[in-house]
Amino acid sequence: MQLNLSTWCEVKDYLKTQKDIIIPIGSMEQHGPMGFIGTDSICPEIVASGISKTQNVLIAPTIPVGMSQHHLAFPGSLTLRPTTMIAVIKDIILSLTGHGFTHLFFLNGHGGNVASIKTAFSEIYAEHSLSNKPSSVHLDLYNWYDGKRVEEIENKYFKDVNGSHATPSEISLSFYAHPDAVKKAELSPRVAPTNQFRDCFDFQNNFPDGRIGSDSSLASIAVGKELFEAAVQDALEIYKQFINNKP
Repeated sequence: MQLNLSTWCEVKDYLKTQKDIIIPIGSMEQHGPMGFIGTDSICPEIVASGISKTQNVLIAPTIPVGMSQHHLAFPGSLTLRPTTMIAVIKDIILSLTGHGFTHLFFLNGHGGNVASIKTAFSEIYAEHSLSNKPSSVHLDLYNWYDGKRVEEIENKYFKDVNGSHATPSEISLSFYAHPDAVKKAELSPRVAPTNQFRDCFDFQNNFPDGRIGSDSSLASIAVGKELFEAAVQDALEIYKQFINNKP
């Protein structure tokens, strides 16, 4: 059940029996010569869609732009400031909890979002603590790529060249989601370097084509299908633990 395709009447009826919702969240940033700019939003979105086919749960519209300042040297990348992102997440949480949702499960696709999402959660809980009002809201964050089943597939096909950005795993999953848009490119070097970075200029100097430690050429729709099925199982397992752990 998609929130953006529902009427307010349907949501009202949903809230009579359920108080949980899944919120995909990602980013809009370069993913090397082969990866879609929307990779980090596409991945949690398709995993959330997969969950909704096995579980009666409302899926919120994907939050498509995240904290990606370090990618701004590459055309097409978009970012929110950390403070802006925190404010956006808080407003979305307050909008939903104001209607009666109590269990909000953020399904994330971008590592750079984690700090801001967790800070937004802390801000929500702090407001309740400081106002001496018990909170009924339960917030959880899960990265689609953190599951054991996903890790097994990554190790099977990519081993030590999955890297940490523009990975063949995330690109494969996004290719599976949008097979008509698959990209090909010559990669040099085939396996990208690894290093630390600060701002977008530092990032581009260290990683000229946008990849970190990855061999994106290994990405395929077939592996993407396996990753999709694994990611849905992993996320569904964590999601069920979350909604069943009620006070």
